[in-house]
Amino acid sequence: MTEPDSLETRSADERDRDLADALPHQVARAQALEGFAYLRDVDVSAITNRASLGHLPVLRKSDLVAAQSEAPPFGALAGPLGSFSHVFQSPGPIYEPGHIDGDWFRLGRFLRAAGLHNGDIIQNCFGYHLTPAGMMFESGARAIGATVLPAGTGQTELQVRAAADVGSTAYAGTPDFLKVILEKADEMGVTLSFSKAAVSGGALFPSLREFYAARGIACLQCYATADLGLIAYESDAMEGMIVDEGVIVEIVTPGTGDPVPEGEVGEVVVTTLNADYPLIRFATGDLSAVMPGHSPCGRTNMRIKGWMGRADQTTKIKGMFVRPEQVAEFVARHPEIGRARVVAAREDERDVMILRVETTASETGPFEASAADILKLKAAIEIVSPGTLPRDGIVIEDTRTYD
Repeated sequence: MTEPDSLETRSADERDRDLADALPHQVARAQALEGFAYLRDVDVSAITNRASLGHLPVLRKSDLVAAQSEAPPFGALAGPLGSFSHVFQSPGPIYEPGHIDGDWFRLGRFLRAAGLHNGDIIQNCFGYHLTPAGMMFESGARAIGATVLPAGTGQTELQVRAAADVGSTAYAGTPDFLKVILEKADEMGVTLSFSKAAVSGGALFPSLREFYAARGIACLQCYATADLGLIAYESDAMEGMIVDEGVIVEIVTPGTGDPVPEGEVGEVVVTTLNADYPLIRFATGDLSAVMPGHSPCGRTNMRIKGWMGRADQTTKIKGMFVRPEQVAEFVARHPEIGRARVVAAREDERDVMILRVETTASETGPFEASAADILKLKAAIEIVSPGTLPRDGIVIEDTRTYD
């Protein structure tokens, strides 16, 4: 595998110094854009680390959709469309800007960590139509000097034939589609030359990784989004995912911007250092947790556990939507409450809402009143001892079954 570079092996002090220099400039770039008017009064000189960054508002996908509907295509959160080489569309719809050159999405860092290099022929099976994944990986391939076969999705027999004819050595795509290609090749009696796979966009189950390893294919995964580019990636150490050098990752309580302790599950919030598209505290809606220590591969940045579910736990109970933000508001109203968890359940063929609260208080009356006010539903309050509720990032749990 490729050795880490000088950015990836910085000491904690070096990384902190570089962050203290980069963050104020990035927030200032955002302030210059009309879509970030809410940051206009922020003293950028005071935003020098994660702690100070954590005082700024969180930007959510719903905010992005609303901004883009008012000021298409980018919601005044990026420069003019003509300053970019590409514009993509993701579900929402959300429009994302991009460049093909300069490793704009930073996927080259992941491909190098996965052992890909100049001389590899990458069969890129990510989509090239409207959505950005195909171009994201192609941009990364250009950065490492690899040759790309822009295969896209589907057409399995043609994929096999092309892989055999051009001698594809590496696969890029979703974790499971490579298995489909390999099994079709077996059926056709064709031998393929894949020895590496760089995957994203779905779960890489251990059994699937083992299937590839048994065929001599080293398969590593990354965590990336259309809005942010690369967020974190695996190395050959395969111990968690290493945060990319071009982003700042926070793990926060879902529905709030408040950081959780190391090791606790929370929502992934990302600030990108991309000067062209300065997303500040962008909530991904994904759950993860920070891992202690550094990767054995020598890369020293923060590690996260990878994707651990969705933070958007909005749930309909008795015909009403209950959102994590409402639970956070409820907790904020009661300083005597440490944590709260809504449980949606069924009793006698009817929905019920249980609200479990960690507190030393004994009276439930005040909690019942504010729950009805904030959550717009009557809740059965259950008081539990501090430290009782799981630290799994879930604030709305749906236990209902419909079998």
